[in-house]
Amino acid sequence: MNTLNILIHQLEAMWKSAVQLLPSLVIAVVVLILTWLIAKFARRISDRLTTRTSMRPSLQALVETLIGIAIWIVGILTAATIVLPGLTPASLLAGLGIGTVAIGFAFQDIFENFLAGILILLRKKMRIGDMISCDGIEGRVEQIMLRETHVRKLSNELTVVPNSKLFKNPVEILTDNDQRRHEIVAGVSYDTDLEQARAVILKAVEEAEGVDTDQRIDVFAREFNSSSIDFTVRWWAGSKPIDMHRTRDSVIRNIKRALDEAGIEIPFPYVTNTFKEPLRIVGEDDQGTGESAGAGAGAA
Repeated sequence: MNTLNILIHQLEAMWKSAVQLLPSLVIAVVVLILTWLIAKFARRISDRLTTRTSMRPSLQALVETLIGIAIWIVGILTAATIVLPGLTPASLLAGLGIGTVAIGFAFQDIFENFLAGILILLRKKMRIGDMISCDGIEGRVEQIMLRETHVRKLSNELTVVPNSKLFKNPVEILTDNDQRRHEIVAGVSYDTDLEQARAVILKAVEEAEGVDTDQRIDVFAREFNSSSIDFTVRWWAGSKPIDMHRTRDSVIRNIKRALDEAGIEIPFPYVTNTFKEPLRIVGEDDQGTGESAGAGAGAA
């Protein structure tokens, strides 16, 4: 009977505590409902404000998410302190701080990529559609997310790159401007008039398809090569890889045609053989002597 009385007494105490806690629970539920309404309204306001700016869509979504998370954290902490009066905001923040440190060590790489993604979204460079090259990865940026970036290679493979890789390593943005400079090397023979060759090459490049003639075209004598004197040929054209291939094809074809028409040789490598002793020309008498000597040796 004593055990039954103790159990009944505990149940009565729990019921009284629940009845006393009921108003606090109702208020906490009301606070959570208000938090949901405020978060929804705040996200709408944020969406309207961010769409008027030049923010990227991914960054706009990040701002809305952070605003919603901040409002929910405040609402949940408020509801928790209402239900449990002994739970102070200071103790909650201390517990969250210890938990955040533990989670940070456990998910260090994830948070590193997340923060790198935020910083990449905040800077203006590297837009969707840009051609980039980073640490052996070259392709078109298809999507920038908070943790990773999708890069489509020219051969159509998709590479998922962690944002920390793009943030720590140098990134070449090939299409940052509409145009960039391209370069090839053209060689002529040593007996060529270099001024004439330069003029022929310059005119050929100016007439090539896709070359921007408003920009400077450079034709510089580069070096004394083994079989030719080489020229560095530089011009401006579109920054996309397809523009580079098209203009380079046109430039090389025009230079070859122009040099052929001008009678200027584009040499292939020459090989010069040097002998330390002079060569001896073998005559008919020497051949006969050799044959006789060979026959005598065979008879012996």
